Amino acid sequence: MLISMKELLSVAKENKFAVGAFNVADSTFLRAVVEEAEKVNSPAIIAIHPSELEFLTDEFFSYAKHRAYVSHVPFVLHLDHGGSIKDIMRAIKCGFTSVMIDGSLLPYEENVELTKQVVELAHGVGVSVEGELGTIGQTGNSIEGGVTTVTYTDPAQAEDFVARTGVDTLAVAIGTAHGIYPKDVKPELQMDILKEINQLVDIPLVLHGGSANPDSEVSESVQLGVCKVNISSDMKFSYFKKAREILSTTELWDPNAIYPECIVEAQKVINHKMNLFNSIGKAELYKELRNEQRQVESVNLY
Repeated sequence: MLISMKELLSVAKENKFAVGAFNVADSTFLRAVVEEAEKVNSPAIIAIHPSELEFLTDEFFSYAKHRAYVSHVPFVLHLDHGGSIKDIMRAIKCGFTSVMIDGSLLPYEENVELTKQVVELAHGVGVSVEGELGTIGQTGNSIEGGVTTVTYTDPAQAEDFVARTGVDTLAVAIGTAHGIYPKDVKPELQMDILKEINQLVDIPLVLHGGSANPDSEVSESVQLGVCKVNISSDMKFSYFKKAREILSTTELWDPNAIYPECIVEAQKVINHKMNLFNSIGKAELYKELRNEQRQVESVNLY
């Protein structure tokens, strides 16, 4: 079942769980996410960074959309960190059901204006919009980038931003970073900021840079209003660690001989995160929405 982010996270927020947004870089990662979600009956978000979209090409998403659409669990196809109207329009044309416009490095008023413009464009065709306020750190080992010094989200500004832009979800900065943290760095999330933001805005909140953060802090953030957690580096690290192991010890060259074990390693991470977000088994909560969609489809046939 392929639905919008607004539909997906409204259920998550009401039932106090979060949904993982897993960055998919190719068809094997798509399989890892979709098949694990189906196995444990969990909703999931298929996230694509603009650089990943460029690599995959537009045609890939005919397959991705079909695979999600025919599934018995709900999925969202989401553009992660769109940086321009051009990025947004490309994703919409590819059939994405959710887009993120990242204006976090712009002056506040420019971020508001850009995000508002994207909301008007996307909502007109039933696509959800995620905005971002504050900046995410960077560890130096992720294509998603980030900044050296994190600018924490101001709760009062978050309230104003949501009211003026009409975004469906808001990515907040509370101390996370993209990538895998070095061994000598211990991330500590600012839960007091998150708690205050959650009291002031009534839309689902998003945690970027969810890889390598302490499980206890991620779990606490879900209780404080986070309904979407972005995961990329943890999953890819495990996948390619296994790939390197296989390639360094054998002369195999067939993808079907190398990648299956890599997919399994990625799925171990996906399963752990889904447990942490309390999303396992929650696909059952979307049955009513699925039935409504089938009724609409049935009517449209005649």
